[in-house]
Amino acid sequence: PLSGVSLSAQPPGGQVALGDRLLLSCAVATGTGPLSFSWHRGGSGTPLGTGPRLELSKVGDNDSGLYQCRASDGDSAAESFPLNVTVLGEGTC
Repeated sequence: PLSGVSLSAQPPGGQVALGDRLLLSCAVATGTGPLSFSWHRGGSGTPLGTGPRLELSKVGDNDSGLYQCRASDGDSAAESFPLNVTVLGEGTC
């Protein structure tokens, strides 16, 4: 079964300045077969993207929140721990 789904962020810790780039990466420790990924924020059912990476080229005020990636190998699925993304400098335009 699929296990060990982990999420990492660049910049580390998910603290990103307003207007900067945020890159989230999803990795799976164990799993067989072709993997599919989806990205979710704040428990939303609509995926933000698919693939092992999610890039927000210019983060805005409304991009902060809890992000999760979900990996599936067709038979089973697993989710990463949520990562709290903080946008620094919100509202100080």
